[in-house]
Amino acid sequence: MTATTSSESRRLTGYAHGGGCACKIPPGELEDAVRGLVGQSGDDVLVGLDSGDDAAVVRLRDDLAVVSTADFFTPVVDDAYDWGRIAAANALSDVYAMGGTPVVAINLVGWPRGVLPMELMTEVLRGGVDVAAGVGCPVIGGHTIDDPEPKFGMAVTGVVDPRHLLRNDAAVAGLPLTLTKPLGLGLLNNRHKQTGEVFPEAVDLMTRLNRDASVAAVAAGLTAATDVTGFGLLGHLHKMCRASGVGAVIDRAAVPVLDAARVALRDGFVPGGSRRNLDWVRPHLTAGPGVTEDDLIVLADAQTSGGLLVVGEVPGYPVIGHTVAGAGIRVR
Repeated sequence: MTATTSSESRRLTGYAHGGGCACKIPPGELEDAVRGLVGQSGDDVLVGLDSGDDAAVVRLRDDLAVVSTADFFTPVVDDAYDWGRIAAANALSDVYAMGGTPVVAINLVGWPRGVLPMELMTEVLRGGVDVAAGVGCPVIGGHTIDDPEPKFGMAVTGVVDPRHLLRNDAAVAGLPLTLTKPLGLGLLNNRHKQTGEVFPEAVDLMTRLNRDASVAAVAAGLTAATDVTGFGLLGHLHKMCRASGVGAVIDRAAVPVLDAARVALRDGFVPGGSRRNLDWVRPHLTAGPGVTEDDLIVLADAQTSGGLLVVGEVPGYPVIGHTVAGAGIRVR
């Protein structure tokens, strides 16, 4: 039996309670659990726990800092190689969201070794290595455990010039908001999990790296960004606004959404994580006339390996709103 045949006959998503970044602990519960944990601090810790950013950043010298992050999740697609590619792109994204360059990664694997063939795990790892190798980031070893539920991701170390750092507490009022990938990945991944339908456009987006968008944002002199993953556009925007002390206005008609995701929404394939995201941010949300609950579900949809949300205009990507003085998010 080949790895591909094994993956098709043993649907990987069927071995997971959730899929991709939608399996994250809900944002409200997570914040309650870690409240009061302070970790290590010091003058050279440029980004730590306070802002809830995408990665930690520690200065080594005036022109060099190290970026450190880890990200892993349960299967989001049934194809083992594609799952590996998606998980790697998602882990690398945290470094790009800080304006950095990944330099080395290690694998993080949980595998039900008595249930799923080891050759499937090899395919997952191969997918991850291929994506990282494509941007010159070597994957050197890692850690594996025997786990009843398959999980895969990476711990990634990167570098960044502290003078050109992107962070989520640096937003200021009066600037455009740019989104670099369409929404709807959570809806399509949930439909895939429930029905087995494959959506190549979703796989293409999830394996597409945020490197070019990050480079363009830094080149434009921008300072605030985050990636849009499991907490959805609204959740990650709320975290950025809260950390920066600003508000935001979203023009829902300007937000790019995958066409197939709108069909999945119509047919009821809404991930539980997307609904939890909306419930969490709703107290800070004002919906304008004509904004429907379905509109808000899309904006809260739990993404896996989504795009960057950047404060400022990034050439080549759509502007979806702007920051404002005050607090809260208004959708119009």
